[in-house]
Amino acid sequence: MSTIPRLAFTPGEPAGIGPDLAIKIAQQPHPAQIIAIADPEMLQQRAAQLALPLTLVPFNAERANQPQSAGELHILPIKMAQQIQPGQASTANAPYLLETLRQATEGCQYGKFDALVTGPVHKATINQAGIHFTGHTEYLANLCQAEPVMMLALPELRVALATTHMPLAEVASHITSPSLERIIRTLQHELTTRFGIAHPRTLVCGLNPHAGEDGHLGREEIEIISPLLDRLRKEGMELVGPLPADTLFTEKSLQQADAVLAMYHDQGLPVLKHRGFGRAVNITLGLPIIRISVDHGTAFELAGTGQANTGSLESALTMATKMAINTLLSKKEDIN
Repeated sequence: MSTIPRLAFTPGEPAGIGPDLAIKIAQQPHPAQIIAIADPEMLQQRAAQLALPLTLVPFNAERANQPQSAGELHILPIKMAQQIQPGQASTANAPYLLETLRQATEGCQYGKFDALVTGPVHKATINQAGIHFTGHTEYLANLCQAEPVMMLALPELRVALATTHMPLAEVASHITSPSLERIIRTLQHELTTRFGIAHPRTLVCGLNPHAGEDGHLGREEIEIISPLLDRLRKEGMELVGPLPADTLFTEKSLQQADAVLAMYHDQGLPVLKHRGFGRAVNITLGLPIIRISVDHGTAFELAGTGQANTGSLESALTMATKMAINTLLSKKEDIN
């Protein structure tokens, strides 16, 4: 079993910076084999526009895994419906985008690839094509028939979310004991298996200011969060909280933590993105595959200019490589 992982990479919206990032990443060697699932003609046209060399190597799953060489990119070709100009998205290519995701996901499910790294898509373009699409996470959850957990990560900080993209007025009704238990168990399992942390320590935010102030500012901590944490601690999980979010994110607290569980999107992610926007990655936990995404959008205005920053994609590829190797080594130990 090779420990050189194969990473499927979907560049995302072809009129955005995803193709630029693929081409720029290809200029340097990488310890994993990166396979772009995209239209090769589109990539060659963008490489010419960026004045960067690019050799596309047809992907062959039967060949031994090879680290990426500088100037090369493995390709699993999928034809776009319509060639585009950078910065000018076309609804005609919406089915192409979803097909790249489908083939990448199924390739991971059937062992052809070891992880999936996704570039940015433009949700409005897909929806304007008449295809209901709320995001990568939901689309992949449907393909995999799974209940995902969203986590953003930097090398020094991981923040998982108990709720994701919903109005703030609806958050409290979604903080239930069954949903929190599923999320915490998923987080615990993934920290152990994908990240190789034997005994993860997670800091859990309260929902309300000051974690409810003993019930004076809300009772969710007393009635839902604390009883659940007490029960899971008896199983051996190291869970600290519920803690006030305004003091949880101090350096002293975070030095003792492997992850933070925030109750809602804007409770945890502003802190993480302030610390490392452009370095952060979005990891979808709870899937049967490894999926990591960049933390930025399509940036149409930068497409084809050569100014797109590869920092988040580099972080995503590095993280995917580490997680894939951990998983491969874990499988190797199980076989032995």
